[in-house]
Amino acid sequence: MPYDYPYVNTATAPVAEQQKVMRNTWMMLGITMIPTVIGANMGVHMNFLFMAQHPLLSSLLMLAAMFGLFMGIAANRNNSMGVVLLLGVTFLLGLMLGPILQVALHMSNGAQLIGMAAGGTGAILLTMSTIAIVSKKDFSFLGQFLMVGLVMLILASIANIFFQVPAASLAISAIAIMVFSGFLLFDVSRVVRGGETNYIMATLSIYLDVYNIFVNLLNLLMALSGNERR
Repeated sequence: MPYDYPYVNTATAPVAEQQKVMRNTWMMLGITMIPTVIGANMGVHMNFLFMAQHPLLSSLLMLAAMFGLFMGIAANRNNSMGVVLLLGVTFLLGLMLGPILQVALHMSNGAQLIGMAAGGTGAILLTMSTIAIVSKKDFSFLGQFLMVGLVMLILASIANIFFQVPAASLAISAIAIMVFSGFLLFDVSRVVRGGETNYIMATLSIYLDVYNIFVNLLNLLMALSGNERR
């Protein structure tokens, strides 16, 4: 299930402030990987039986909890509590990687697939960030199209919980990678051009883009690998 909570600020900022926000954003993005990895390591050893038995209810509860935390971060974006909530969110999202990592690690080449997904995600992050920084173009026009795509992805994901169509799952993952790659370009561009002046909110947006690209890329690689489970 994809998650995003884009926070659009149309104001612009001086160049020095933009650079400061960019530096703080990349530094905080690196820090968020620590609770994510800790949460993922814990999630690999957890029992997610309730989520397997009640996928729709679990997804809706997760969405409600995440959006509540996102609102808390937005309300505290100018103080240290915002950082604490941000790290808490990244820990919980790391924890929620447990089910897909468990499936991957039970495949004969699971560790390799996880590495490929991480490498592919890093390559997409580097590519989209470079485009946003070097081109200095205004990609704000993508916002409405991406939001429509996000809503359609969420609805399609919920529908596929009922119908369980493998081909649909692959299509959803492939489209999700494109949509969140677009969000990544959009969010980095906002920071570069001074449209986002708060590094906590910038980090949250970029982190969610990266997270969703990784999850969907891993799902796609597992489906296409054709390797049997151990």
